[in-house]
Amino acid sequence: MPPTTAVAPPAPMPRTAQSLRAVSWARARVLAHAAPTASTARTVALADAVGLALAEDLRTRHPLPAFDTAAMDGYAVAGAGPWRVRGTVRAGSAWGGGLRAGEGVEISTGGQVPSGASAVLPLELAVCDGDRVSGPLLPTGRHIRRAGEDAPAGSSLAPAGTRIGPALLGLAASCGQDDLVVRTRPRVGVLVTGDELDHTGQPGPGRVRDALGPLLPDLVTALGGETRPVRHVPDRPTGLLAEAVHAMRDTDIVVVTGSTSVGATDQLRRLLADAGARMVVDTVACRPGHPMLLAELPAGHWLVGLPGNPYAALVAAHTLLGPLIAGLCGRGLGPLPHAPVRGSLQPAPDLTRLVPVSWNGAEARIIGGHRSAFLQGAAVGDALAAITPGWTDGSPAPLVPLAG
Repeated sequence: MPPTTAVAPPAPMPRTAQSLRAVSWARARVLAHAAPTASTARTVALADAVGLALAEDLRTRHPLPAFDTAAMDGYAVAGAGPWRVRGTVRAGSAWGGGLRAGEGVEISTGGQVPSGASAVLPLELAVCDGDRVSGPLLPTGRHIRRAGEDAPAGSSLAPAGTRIGPALLGLAASCGQDDLVVRTRPRVGVLVTGDELDHTGQPGPGRVRDALGPLLPDLVTALGGETRPVRHVPDRPTGLLAEAVHAMRDTDIVVVTGSTSVGATDQLRRLLADAGARMVVDTVACRPGHPMLLAELPAGHWLVGLPGNPYAALVAAHTLLGPLIAGLCGRGLGPLPHAPVRGSLQPAPDLTRLVPVSWNGAEARIIGGHRSAFLQGAAVGDALAAITPGWTDGSPAPLVPLAG
């Protein structure tokens, strides 16, 4: 008999659109956030920390304030007046002695209050006569900020995972910190697929202008990532997308726009199957944004598949990419704000609809211009409202603030 030849089984075909295992929109956000472990911690100078996330609690090494401090310009006094003025204390200096009843020192706001002082008499209430000053007897502690009043030594002032903004930088400096332990910003590569895209000027016949190439880098930055240069990948010949994905070795996340469905030119699901990727979110029961996906590549990198239509891609980025970046940064997902949402909209059975809204803090109003390929509503809106099947005009809904 002739020798037999082992034949490898055919590669699994991508599933049809009907067989994709959609998860709810709310569940998709949770899965994306929980999928990664937090990135490596490192120490950076305060000036380099803005936009990153704390890798450990920010604690104060000394009480805040560190000493009893005058909250007003005036006189630090002991007991009842009139008081003999024994000296002057300016901000940044200290007076070495202590005060006894009937004594005081002139003091500036922020100056260290001497021991024995019971209150600070404001200048506008003081009557001076030579080295004597008189005025009303104030309650003990009035206009004095006591040491540790804001925070005792060792207090946690901001938990690990907090995103670092200008106020936190100032807080860290007030604690005596020159640097912070932070999570590194995930490196995100963006691959925009499609043969139909023009990248400058007015699009030609049968073609469209690429909106995602300009949109995604700044969105990634706003979500907490660090963007690599955008690459454009044609649909043909087959195999170019796989080459581009595997070439992105210096990234933590690869974002692919388009190619997420099961059409003739959609290559992403086959690519993931061939690579042995672990699917975390296969598709999401929401509109727009279907289909979107999140997968872990064997090397520990992440791939987020976004639809090719611009508004649908924006929705999908806020659904999967934002929570994934937060998880890599060690930031909590946190509850979404809710507000009454007003406007005309037909909820979709078994789906969450994501629509742009204007939001004044008390209520949100639906903005038009939110078809899958149209960004007008998102461009002028404040948030995305997640409209579930039971929603009626004026009932509350979760809001996703639009990053940017």
